[in-house]
Amino acid sequence: MAYTKSELSEALKNIPATKGGTNLVDAGHVKNLQIFGDEVIVDVISESPALHVKKKLEVDILKVIHEKVDKKLKITVNIEVPKAAEERAQMIRGEALPGVKNIIAVASGKGGVGKSTVASNLAISLKQMGFSVGLVDADIYGPSVPTMFDITNARPGTINVNGQSKMDPVEAYGIKILSIGFFAKPDQAVVWRGPMASKALNQLLRDAHWGELDFMILDLPPGTGDIHLSTVQAVPITGAVIVSTPQNVALADARKGVAMFRVENINVPVLGLIENMAYFTPPELPENKYYIFGQDGVKNLSNQLQVPFLGELPIVQSIREAGDVGRPAAMQEGSEVQKAFENIARRTVEELLRRNEELPPTEVTRITTMAGCSAV
Repeated sequence: MAYTKSELSEALKNIPATKGGTNLVDAGHVKNLQIFGDEVIVDVISESPALHVKKKLEVDILKVIHEKVDKKLKITVNIEVPKAAEERAQMIRGEALPGVKNIIAVASGKGGVGKSTVASNLAISLKQMGFSVGLVDADIYGPSVPTMFDITNARPGTINVNGQSKMDPVEAYGIKILSIGFFAKPDQAVVWRGPMASKALNQLLRDAHWGELDFMILDLPPGTGDIHLSTVQAVPITGAVIVSTPQNVALADARKGVAMFRVENINVPVLGLIENMAYFTPPELPENKYYIFGQDGVKNLSNQLQVPFLGELPIVQSIREAGDVGRPAAMQEGSEVQKAFENIARRTVEELLRRNEELPPTEVTRITTMAGCSAV
């Protein structure tokens, strides 16, 4: 049976272009079609140099031609990446941290919502699930991770790696940890301007030997400032998690936190929202729930913003006590608190796996001083 190029072109119109929001044919990404009996050669353009994007494009072409034209056709797909796309990718793609597979930023728009508590316990829960985990306390001005892991007096060591001297992170409960708190006295305030704080964060990330990590958790400071911009410029963040309490004053800032990661020049996928201090249940009335800060505020916001809801954490005295004594609450085996943090960790991993399947690797960004602001 003879086939025509028009038949093949119509079939290829069912495949979206790798960039531009249209199909391969209308985008002009089909450079050539050749038919030799039952053999077909397709030359196409991919606007992304990522291997998984090119592989998906090849598979889609094979599948659609077999389904729409003839399943017996022998198809050869040749994929070309324009030089400009290659150069653009090399220019802005971040240099990954050696050995670190996924970087998760834990952020909040407002302070005092339990972001560091969530970051610390998320790290513990991931470790309990069998992953290798690192934790970076990126809150330069208010580091709290050393307290939460009872390592305030610890100091990172040094290790020689390929002839270079690197920081050797402090290890607690099987988690590798770095914080500016290791380098400042307990009563010493860190009074630095933005560039100096950003440089310190970059050193914590890049001047350390992290080894092989499945996950690195970044405990970011509140707000949307220098440290956040420096972080997305320094390392390719796989995804971000936003923590908020359910009341409106916190939700307003959580909305801004999501918006920051969605800024075009930043473009870090938001894995989901976590509702902290969701409700209070008195031990003597285990069936009762008191919504002190409001009910389902974060869950409703996640629906509005079309961001996954990762779970809720109750107000429990032991969570606070565990953080104060330096033994994260997620280590309380068999407790409801441990189950709550484990559920959030599992949901986070689920969303991260889905993100890695559907989206290309995050790129380090180039940001102007007015990123996120429009001209007045």
